Amino acid sequence: MSSFSNPHYMYLFDMKNGKQKLAYGQSPEDALDILRVRLSKEEMAEIITEKYIKISQRKLQQYINNLG
Repeated sequence: MSSFSNPHYMYLFDMKNGKQKLAYGQSPEDALDILRVRLSKEEMAEIITEKYIKISQRKLQQYINNLG
């Protein structure tokens, strides 16, 4: 089955340092699972998992300066 049949979205999770972490996945939980593979435990501890927004790729430019 093609991965195109399962849409993925971009999520910006708030971080304790005031920045935001960009992630992608089928859901916020899926996006966090993908981040867990890529980041260390210390880096994951900085993410506020319940505070996020779903964004489109077109709007990513608006948030680029706040990524951490």
